[in-house]
Amino acid sequence: MTADVRSARGKQRGRSLKHPFTRSPFNWLRPPGPVAPGLRIGLLGGSFNPPHEGHFHVSAEALKRLGVDYVWWLVTPQNPLKPSAGTAPLHDRILDAAALARHPRIIVMDIERVLGTHYTVDTLRALRRRFPQLRFIWLMGSDSLDNFRRWHRWTDIVAQLPVATFMRPGSVLAALHAKPIQRFARARRDGRVVARSKPPALAVIDGRRSPQSSTALRAALARGEAMVSAMPPC
Repeated sequence: MTADVRSARGKQRGRSLKHPFTRSPFNWLRPPGPVAPGLRIGLLGGSFNPPHEGHFHVSAEALKRLGVDYVWWLVTPQNPLKPSAGTAPLHDRILDAAALARHPRIIVMDIERVLGTHYTVDTLRALRRRFPQLRFIWLMGSDSLDNFRRWHRWTDIVAQLPVATFMRPGSVLAALHAKPIQRFARARRDGRVVARSKPPALAVIDGRRSPQSSTALRAALARGEAMVSAMPPC
């Protein structure tokens, strides 16, 4: 964990975290940032357990290369495809993500907690209903693309909004042969136009690749803790 993340957590301890979305009788599901007709919003969802440079890299590339105006990080309370054991508390993951996403056009939120949704397809439907004036595009790393076919009603996700996949190290061939790419071969679009395309539309974006992943970071942390536990007391 970086010093910035520890500092951010320390500053938040002792006072309640103000979430971007807050239930109230007057203004429920309020906009997390600027909302105007035609704004393009990249959506990057996941456990963020922990958030890492790869998340930021995908977001920065989307802002630069896809022409999106903002990127919203959707930190899920619990990924239905992953065990809850080993998942940090949502509150901590939100704080860690906010410490990493130090960019005026990257916004961190826990909208699934507020909506009570468990599946991405339902979260997207709620977002599109609440903000019909916005144009959403789903963002993901290529390491998640092959697993995408296991998501609940994944074809409905592709039918709702464009999908942009960013290449990650070690997953190039998997991305090219993934079922979603084969299933929607006719929907392949160039990265320069995918955000403006009517779904279904998929793009695979190549370029500089970030090697970081949450899985690798958790494994490194576990190894470090094991080494500390094995050291004899002073």
